[in-house]
Amino acid sequence: MKWTKEDINTYDGAKEFVDTLIIPLSPFQIVNTSESKKLSSQYEEMNILVKELEKELMGRVLLTPNYTYLKTTDKKAEVQRINEWTSHVKELPFEHVIFITFDPSWRKESQNLDGEVVWLPAIQLDSSNSNEIQRIIREQVGQTVELIRSFW
Repeated sequence: MKWTKEDINTYDGAKEFVDTLIIPLSPFQIVNTSESKKLSSQYEEMNILVKELEKELMGRVLLTPNYTYLKTTDKKAEVQRINEWTSHVKELPFEHVIFITFDPSWRKESQNLDGEVVWLPAIQLDSSNSNEIQRIIREQVGQTVELIRSFW
């Protein structure tokens, strides 16, 4: 289920089955055109990836809006803010909180987060070969689904 009015209505009737929250972590920074294009491409890919994950795991997961942060921010401060999110949702109760990110700096902070960090290598979306992009995203989704299931 996604963070939509319709899905939240569905969630309300199925809370006992939905035990996993997926939180995408997405950096934002307008620095130069090259870096901005890279980050915006990763944001687009993240949205495609997590929507596909949600489809695969529907009935068991709730997908939150992206947690967006400045790329250059102090991760320790972000960890504190993110853990406030997770303490709130664990009261609902969600047994599992999974953070999905392309930003490798979160791997260093994973032990401080109240949830599992799944870091994936990002691809650069290029509309010139959409079949290849779809294949890569399907592979990422398949591998990520298996990883998430291992947390259950």
